[in-house]
Amino acid sequence: MVRGNDVKIIDMHCDTIHKIWQNNAKENPEASVHENLESDELMINLEKMKQGGYSVQNFAMFIEADDTKDCFKRFNDLLSVFREQMDIYKDIISPVTNAFEIYENERIGKLSAFLTVEGGEACQGDIEKLHYLYAQGVRMMTLTWNFPNELGYPNIDAGKMKFKDDSFRCSPYIPDTTHGLTDKGIEFVREMERIGMIIDVSHLSDAGFYDVLKYTKKPFVASHSNAREVCPFVRNLTDDMIRQLGERGGVTGLNYCHDFLFNDTIDEEMRAIAYKYKFADKGLDNIDNEGKSKDYNDRYEQDRRIKDNNVSCDRGKIISERFMDITYNKIAEHARHIVNVGGMGVLGLGSDFDGIPCYSGMPEADRLNYLAYALHKQGFSDGQIEDIFYKNVMRVYKELK
Repeated sequence: MVRGNDVKIIDMHCDTIHKIWQNNAKENPEASVHENLESDELMINLEKMKQGGYSVQNFAMFIEADDTKDCFKRFNDLLSVFREQMDIYKDIISPVTNAFEIYENERIGKLSAFLTVEGGEACQGDIEKLHYLYAQGVRMMTLTWNFPNELGYPNIDAGKMKFKDDSFRCSPYIPDTTHGLTDKGIEFVREMERIGMIIDVSHLSDAGFYDVLKYTKKPFVASHSNAREVCPFVRNLTDDMIRQLGERGGVTGLNYCHDFLFNDTIDEEMRAIAYKYKFADKGLDNIDNEGKSKDYNDRYEQDRRIKDNNVSCDRGKIISERFMDITYNKIAEHARHIVNVGGMGVLGLGSDFDGIPCYSGMPEADRLNYLAYALHKQGFSDGQIEDIFYKNVMRVYKELK
């Protein structure tokens, strides 16, 4: 039976560069970098990648439209951070634009960084800016984030989600089946296909998904989306979408976000375990009403000490291990459903590390052996796990120039 670090891994989405920028340059543009790809505070870092068996990590330049007046400048700010990190750690990791470069990095023992953009507003509706992104090494772009832009509409419009008192005025379980790509968006997806930039439909509205299907011919991806039949959050894909994506030769990446995995805010099995063991010495007071850890650093430090064998096996370890088992089993449930609907070639990984809230039992980049085991329990063979972890996404990357 394979372990997570026995097979190579490609992860189609993380927001780690944005997290580094947010914690450094955003607060003080003149400051020297004090958080980087070695930082323990990050959900994914170089050491976790090495320990987890990673070959490729997609690093998204996440454009948060409501946080900037100039999305193109924000892209360049993030690109500067990405390039700085690549330069600092050039002996460990280097940027790639195609499968050949990935294979070459594997040959010499280096990790690969695949540059992507999350939020087509980075281009401000200008095709020449799309060409600029391509020239900088971008080979995948999510058409929208959670705001409408020049290219199209998302399933979740963050600007309309909540009233000031945090009550919902529209549901994250009702998709937008009316508003899809704009005329400019149709122009963009055709041009992306022509130049060799992968179209990413995660976050895009249901109507937008079918517009991409209509106006393109090559494989595209949903870099970080699960199965809506298992969890009805609209960020996930319907069975018909999964089927159509598989027939096109595309891939969807399993997202580790709690809200996209579980139907309930906290799974009943998790709640039962929490009450039984009382979270070691902290009790349920350390878990908020969505089942998320109130103090990521405390949880991380505890788990790190456990893994370093500096503490004895205690209730805290039992809680951490049991919760992680439940989460990986749920991810495997999504995986089984997606493959049953769309075929073995339609599934990859898209963690969304450093872009999602931490929660008790959250997967960790250096412990994907848990996921491999959970997938085995769902009936996946060693070869099929390798397809999910690596080969299916690499198949799509082989089409790039």
